[in-house]
Amino acid sequence: MAEFMIKDINLAPQGLKKISWAASHMPVLSNMGDELEQIKPFAGKKVVICLHLEAKTGYLAMTLQRGGAKVAVVASNPLSTQDDVVAALVKQGITAYAWYGATGDEYRLHLNKALDFEPDLIVDDGGDLVSLLHGKRRDVLPGVVGGSEETTTGILRLKAMEKEGTLSFPMMAVNDALSKYLFDNRYGTGQSVWDGINRTTNLVVAGKNVVIIGYGWCGKGVAMRAKGMGARVLVCEIDPIKANEALMDGFQVMPLIEASPLGDYFVTVTGNKSVIHRAHFQVMKDQAILANAGHFDVEIDKVALEEMSQEMVVVRPNVQQYRFSDGRALNLLAEGRLVNLAAGDGHPAEIMDMSFALQAKSLQYILESGDQLKAGVHKVPEVIDKGVAQLRLQALGYEIDQLTEEQKKYLDSWEL
Repeated sequence: MAEFMIKDINLAPQGLKKISWAASHMPVLSNMGDELEQIKPFAGKKVVICLHLEAKTGYLAMTLQRGGAKVAVVASNPLSTQDDVVAALVKQGITAYAWYGATGDEYRLHLNKALDFEPDLIVDDGGDLVSLLHGKRRDVLPGVVGGSEETTTGILRLKAMEKEGTLSFPMMAVNDALSKYLFDNRYGTGQSVWDGINRTTNLVVAGKNVVIIGYGWCGKGVAMRAKGMGARVLVCEIDPIKANEALMDGFQVMPLIEASPLGDYFVTVTGNKSVIHRAHFQVMKDQAILANAGHFDVEIDKVALEEMSQEMVVVRPNVQQYRFSDGRALNLLAEGRLVNLAAGDGHPAEIMDMSFALQAKSLQYILESGDQLKAGVHKVPEVIDKGVAQLRLQALGYEIDQLTEEQKKYLDSWEL
């Protein structure tokens, strides 16, 4: 059995059932796994996966293992780890360092243990693993061939490192692939955020005001689903182009300070810090729901919330209620962490099928490219991006039209 630091190995049978369910709804990754098992592109290579450790991630780890890799997993978020899934991975011979509810010190210990694995390739979510590699764990850097990043936040951090000249190996920007953000960020986030909010609060959405802070692809998805459930949607933005998009999509647009007294639900989707802060808390209505769908637990200013309130009471699992001296109470979901994962099961399996297929193909591309890929942030090649989309259509039994040679010639010509 692989090395591990986990909650309880006896949870493995339950976790394996979860992974099997996800796998049965991830045909692209399944077909890719069959191919990888034949050619073994990762033979002799070590891969560290730092993602939300739930069933879909588990299946990605097992797919890379089929391709010959020795795999270790570590959590990118202490509140999204599913202990039974992690136990199942250990039973499958995968090294694991994670458990639900890990403290800050435990989280850092797990990351360091994962780097002790001495990976050739990494899959990161948010940039914590890459940041640690380039900070306190530079001893591991020489052996890292490259990796891939899953999130918008992580790619922003990587580009900052690239700009400074500190990024030491190639990283594939999986989040920026069309087959990722058009589906994962929009439809995946849109559905899973409301799955998390609804199962946690057991409150109605129809007829209420939902304030979406950030109208990127994730924000678009959350807003679309809120509208579909009958909410009145208010959008807060700093980008005039995205604000115009929100207007033309039929939503109200206003500064957050104006939306604060109106909102029943607030969902942050920005990737920035202190997006909701003291001035907003002061004017929010009693029993407002605060949820974060950005990457880290910094979008909602929890320090200010604690300082302003008289007491905090956990009124339901994953609901912290902050009570104020004026009689109002504000409800923070999942400690301000990603509500769709910390209070739910994350994106649907069919969505993550495409995203994780891109991850697997991106790692394979890094190995096949050899020294041709320089240190820095790289786009997923179009042939991989569209190839994954085509594989999904095939798996679902759909066909699409093809250009004729005459049409191709016409599109390539500038002459009348």
